[in-house]
Amino acid sequence: MGEHVFPLPRPESGNDSRFTFGLLVDVRDVLIAHGYPMDQATGRDLVELRQALFRFLYASPQSGPAGGEW
Repeated sequence: MGEHVFPLPRPESGNDSRFTFGLLVDVRDVLIAHGYPMDQATGRDLVELRQALFRFLYASPQSGPAGGEW
């Protein structure tokens, strides 16, 4: 196994045109096809799926100056 590809650096603009509602729907549909009950998912479930996907795809921003001090 080699190095990790993910997480990717966050785009400087804060937006990535690939991270769309359509991507979320595609992931939802794959989960349904594999037997997960995403067809019954609530709005909150979809928000949490979106957040999990974002956390997987993109690196966390730096939280404050080096050493953790503000």
